[in-house]
Amino acid sequence: MTRYILGRLASLVFVFFAVSIITFLIMHSVPGGPFDETKMPLPPEAKANILRKYGLDRPLWEQYARYMWHAFHLDFGVPFQSPTESVTELIRRVWPPTIQLGILAVLFAYVFGLLFGILAAIRQNSWLDYVVTLFATSGIAVPNFVIATWLVLVFAVRLRWLPTGGWDEPKHAIMPVIAYAVGPMALVARYTRVSMLEVLSADYVRTARAKGLTERRVVLRHVLKNALIPLITVLGPYIPNLLTGSIFIESVFRVPGLGRFFVTSMWERDYPLIMALMLLIAVLWGGIYLISDILYTVVDPRVRLDSRSA
Repeated sequence: MTRYILGRLASLVFVFFAVSIITFLIMHSVPGGPFDETKMPLPPEAKANILRKYGLDRPLWEQYARYMWHAFHLDFGVPFQSPTESVTELIRRVWPPTIQLGILAVLFAYVFGLLFGILAAIRQNSWLDYVVTLFATSGIAVPNFVIATWLVLVFAVRLRWLPTGGWDEPKHAIMPVIAYAVGPMALVARYTRVSMLEVLSADYVRTARAKGLTERRVVLRHVLKNALIPLITVLGPYIPNLLTGSIFIESVFRVPGLGRFFVTSMWERDYPLIMALMLLIAVLWGGIYLISDILYTVVDPRVRLDSRSA
């Protein structure tokens, strides 16, 4: 296990550098720049001074080397769209609401998705199974911003039960969490149902029932544990997406989070912020996949990780 984790960490370092190089080359190859005349008309002398201040007048290889050197010292530069603070300070300021929204959405999706999937599998071909299947298909097909708009129209505009947006009180989180979690929850319910049905037909489940175990004990102790393995594989990538925010959900419900900066940083050619956000995503994805692999051994002791499987 230790050799496997060390090997995966070494591979994550390689991925980290690969993502940084690709991101750096792509953002500099796109036509335009943060201080072009179309965005900010400046005299040639003033523009030259600004480019010199941010190091943008140097060769690309030197810009990349300087940025990565400072990044390893946790200095990600100054965002062009908010020059009064550093990139680290900006992320520290806007990321907490996004993390809170993402964690609540993950918990909501997993708890209710597992519940619906288990009920649908146990009551196969019943009306409950058909309802869960319809919900899962619709939840995956309908975009989250459409769900968010429906929630606002029904619960905020028509019924006036909830505020249209904000992030100051617990009630402000109800609609964005639901809108953000419907897609992952539908996926959890669908894969839970499929995995449960596959395990329910296994020989060891029939043996457990023949020994006189109650249906509840068979489901919770034998079926559900083995059905969780496909869920870990499928749903791991959802967590980084939920923790880094959604421009649509945060815009609809006026959540002051990190999601909108993924769009504004690219639109404004904010090179330091683009690099920092992409490196953050790379770290989150790599860490989640490593945790997912380790969870396999917790859920199923038959799974063993070694350096050869890395």
